[in-house]
Amino acid sequence: MPVNEKEINCNLFDQLSLLEEIEEIAEEENAVKTLKMIAKKKRQVERKLYQSPPLGKEE
Repeated sequence: MPVNEKEINCNLFDQLSLLEEIEEIAEEENAVKTLKMIAKKKRQVERKLYQSPPLGKEE
């Protein structure tokens, strides 16, 4: 489990990378439902990644 903000961000960027790779294939296959789900998951990851205050804010 990630212990600091940098590790959390790295995991979220990895998730975005995977979604982008899957998105390329879905576009080639014209998989509309899959593309909609990928877009939804990307928004969820980006919301976590760019939230304020950051996820790993230590007090």
